[in-house]
Amino acid sequence: MNPLQIVFYVSMAAWFISEFLYKNMLKSGKTDKQNQDKSTLNILWMAIPFSIAASITASNMTRFPITNQESIYYAGEALILIGLIFRFIIIRSLGKYFTVDVTIKEDHKIKKEGFYKYLRHPSYAFSLLTSLGLGLYLNNWLSLLLAFIPPFLAFSYRISIEEQALVEQFGEEYIEYRKSTKKLIPFVY
Repeated sequence: MNPLQIVFYVSMAAWFISEFLYKNMLKSGKTDKQNQDKSTLNILWMAIPFSIAASITASNMTRFPITNQESIYYAGEALILIGLIFRFIIIRSLGKYFTVDVTIKEDHKIKKEGFYKYLRHPSYAFSLLTSLGLGLYLNNWLSLLLAFIPPFLAFSYRISIEEQALVEQFGEEYIEYRKSTKKLIPFVY
C-alpha cells in the first residue's frame, strides 16, 4: 500500500468518525425550536453512506477513467482533506448554533462573517467538496456521479427546509442576507 492510499483510508475513517460524532453530539436541545428538520438528517444519513458505498463499488466493478494522469488521485485526496478540515472549522465557528438537525436556537442570530459573508451554507459546501474529492480520487466517471449527486440532492432539499425555517424566524433580515450571498459556491451558486 502506498502512502497516498494510507492517507485516503485514514481520511475516509476520519470522515465517518467526525460525521458520527457530529450526529451524536450536536443535536438540538430541549429549549430549541425543534420539529423543523422534516427528516433531512435521516435523508442525509441515507444519501451519503449510499453514495460512498456505491461510488467505491462502481470504481471496483467498472472502468470509466476520468484521466490517465496520476495527479487526479492527489487532487481528489486534497479535496477530501480540505472538505473535512474546513467543515470542522465552520462547525466550530458556529459554536452552539450548529446542530445536525434543522433547529432555531433560543437566542439564534444569523452569522454573516467569515465564510458566511460569501456562502449561506459553507458546512454543506465543504461536505460536498469531500464527496467530489472522493469521486475524483476513485478516477471513475460513474463513481464521480455516484459520490456527488446523491449528497447534492439531499443537501439541496435540506437547504430549502433550513432556509424556510430561517425566513420564518428572521423574516426580512434573512431574505436580505440571502440576496447578498450564494448557497454553496462563492459568486456562482
